[in-house]
Amino acid sequence: MKKILIVDDQKGIRLLLNEVFSREGYQVHQAANGVEALKLIEREAIDCVMLDMKIPGMDGIEILKRIREKDLQMPVFMMTAFEGDDILVEANQLGIAKYFRKPFNILEVRDEVNTVLNGLLS
Repeated sequence: MKKILIVDDQKGIRLLLNEVFSREGYQVHQAANGVEALKLIEREAIDCVMLDMKIPGMDGIEILKRIREKDLQMPVFMMTAFEGDDILVEANQLGIAKYFRKPFNILEVRDEVNTVLNGLLS
């Protein structure tokens, strides 16, 4: 069973993504901040990360940098409610699979993650 980590400070987003991906057959882990997320990544063999761009304390870019510093190449999907091409350019340079602008279409998110993790056609 593939494992997805959802990192977002908004509990509602975590619960929504948890419900969707659990129904898809994934084992879902949740983290409300960067410290929690990095601990989970060290403990679990995470296959994919859904990562919010703006998280208090350690933002999404910093979390992504730390994931890549550990030479972990799992797909990372960024989520953001904010405009800002500079941040997206940096995220792309760090190798994100895709980014979703909030509010996002949950079916599109589900299909993109399935495509990346399972090679399914959306």
